[in-house]
Amino acid sequence: MTGSAQHRAAEAGAPYEVFHTDCPARDVVDHVTSRWGIWVLISLRSNDLRFYELRESIQGISEKMLAQTLRALVQDGLVWREVTPTTPPQVTYGLTEFGRDVGEPLEELFDRITRRLSPRNAG
Repeated sequence: MTGSAQHRAAEAGAPYEVFHTDCPARDVVDHVTSRWGIWVLISLRSNDLRFYELRESIQGISEKMLAQTLRALVQDGLVWREVTPTTPPQVTYGLTEFGRDVGEPLEELFDRITRRLSPRNAG
């Protein structure tokens, strides 16, 4: 009941109660700031990529974790998914407008951090 009342309040223009555990915005924040969510959004910032290209661009991520992360980001409306019916199927991912909007400050944060790192710590 709280979730539906909260959802109606958000639809009416009232702010989400982000500090409440049942706030739907918290799930999106959790997915974006998860261990791999940030890297997926940053990897897709300039190009749409196929699944294997994403996996290769994000070192250390397993296929299982990439699939789970992508599933959550697609469900949240941050990433779109397109399947081309070939053998095997080609699956391409890209950022939605919402994903670009959310990813922009993450990209800026990433750029600020990398500018501040000494050359010795870069890698």
